[in-house]
Amino acid sequence: MKSIKILSIATLVVALALSSFTYKHNTKPTGVDKGFAVIELFTSEGCSSCPPADAVVAKVEKESAGKPIYILAFHVDYWNRLGWKDVFSSAAYSQRQNQYARWLNLSSVYTPQIVVNGRTEFVGSEEGTLRNAIKINLAKNASAQISLSDITINQNKAELRYQTQGETANSVLLLAVVQKSAQTKVERGENSGRTLLHVQIVRGIESIPLKGDKGIATIELPKDFDAHGSEIIAFVQNTADGEITGATKSVLN
Repeated sequence: MKSIKILSIATLVVALALSSFTYKHNTKPTGVDKGFAVIELFTSEGCSSCPPADAVVAKVEKESAGKPIYILAFHVDYWNRLGWKDVFSSAAYSQRQNQYARWLNLSSVYTPQIVVNGRTEFVGSEEGTLRNAIKINLAKNASAQISLSDITINQNKAELRYQTQGETANSVLLLAVVQKSAQTKVERGENSGRTLLHVQIVRGIESIPLKGDKGIATIELPKDFDAHGSEIIAFVQNTADGEITGATKSVLN
């Protein structure tokens, strides 16, 4: 009887420990003094021209393992009014795209649109243009470097330490929670009846003022967040012209 009682207590201790589990992961700087490419795709499940762009980005993502290429798919919300609400869409992502229109002196926004390192934009389905932009930016040196460490995930928040070096004047640190993949069966709108495949879906983004070269930051996580198959992409962006000067990521699995 004593051995059974002791075993029961031990089982209870393990259960309590698991209930308060927090996930920790460290990452070393990537792309330090080397070129990099931050690819931002503005897309929507309600846009019939967007699936080809999603496919191009998925192809590049598959080929970019181990390379300093960081892909973020922002699902905008202004297509939602046409009959299908994109579950990944956010007004904040539409606002980010409009900010690029101001930075790049564009008369309007559109989908699918790609912006590379904050300075080059083009139609998202133009695979040749994207590959050329990646090649050009990988050949440059990064003017800023970032490292992330002590990433702790607990309930609906992630906390981490960051450190930056190099050119960070007039800049902010942006932290994006990215879901690696998903698929959606669209029931209405321009893509009605299609099952759409997505990669690198931005599920949340936070802007952190850079008041020094290191600090602690917190980012909200989506309600359905799963660390397996997710990552955090961090990048430094100049607030005057939108140029992205450095980037890194931490895979959360």
